[in-house]
Amino acid sequence: MNQIERITYDFFLGLLSISLVVLGVVLFIFCRKKPVESEETLPPVKLCASAYTLTDIDTATDGFNNRRIIGQGRLGTVYAAVLSRGELVAVKRIHPGLVLSNAGFGFSSVIKTLSLAHHPNIVPILGFSQAPGERIIVSEFVGMMSLDFCLHQNNDGAYLLDWSRRLKIAAGAARGLEYLHEGMAPNIVHGCVKASNVLIDDKFCARVCDYGLSFLAPPQEKRRVVGYVDEEYWASSGGGGGGACKGSDVYGFGVVLLELLSGRKSEEGGLLVKWSLPLIKEMRLREILDARLAIPSDVKPLVRLAKVALACVANSRKNRPSIVQVATILNNLEID
Repeated sequence: MNQIERITYDFFLGLLSISLVVLGVVLFIFCRKKPVESEETLPPVKLCASAYTLTDIDTATDGFNNRRIIGQGRLGTVYAAVLSRGELVAVKRIHPGLVLSNAGFGFSSVIKTLSLAHHPNIVPILGFSQAPGERIIVSEFVGMMSLDFCLHQNNDGAYLLDWSRRLKIAAGAARGLEYLHEGMAPNIVHGCVKASNVLIDDKFCARVCDYGLSFLAPPQEKRRVVGYVDEEYWASSGGGGGGACKGSDVYGFGVVLLELLSGRKSEEGGLLVKWSLPLIKEMRLREILDARLAIPSDVKPLVRLAKVALACVANSRKNRPSIVQVATILNNLEID
């Protein structure tokens, strides 16, 4: 190699070295900045339930004053409460008998897991409290009423729920259950899907509550569950079935759809299901629709809703649609 070739070679080698150094500096700066930028776009961290002392809850409910009671169910009594920082919440005080039967169960760990669920169509769990003989769940306060109250205990509420709003409630509740079944890891089985566990806010948005709490009630406890669960629910768990599962949730949701259509309450023994199924199969829809409301000019969405309800309650668990399929159909229903 002559002198000119060596000078040229050294020149390009030096240029290449400088380029590599510059590239390394650029990459170093970029890599340092990237995590900072990505943090700004990350979704908010889901915080698990806060632990409250029994004194905190006692103060918030004025000593569990009866005037603060806003609901009672098979699991407990619900109070409207105000926390020390002024936040209005709902406090569910689990019945003492259920507390004793679950004394050794990991209550706090289950509630913390359930509290990670956040979706526009569910009621989030904010906190809990436990003490000897006491198990308490603190949830967001939804400022209207339950679907059960609107449909069956308040005629004015039933009139407020016109067909358009009933379709909206059905679709919203389906989305809430879909999130619990498929959007959470691990998946959450509600355990008792019924009209009293669907709350309606001031914008007539459905909010599913009391999800994942079936562990608090003994399997044989039938109070306020009969009529909302399928026959397989009562089967022996040793026989490969029985108890709460996604399929039983879908059945309960089908019963809720029948209540929205008919305005009738689900009675023990599944009388609503037995009455409505033959009418839907024979497409005698006018005999099913809530007589308190005028029949809309376009009944196709209601026909579709009735067929979805039929699929939810008429089939066995293995042939029942998933809540994902149900939600997809209901999301596409509209009415004039």
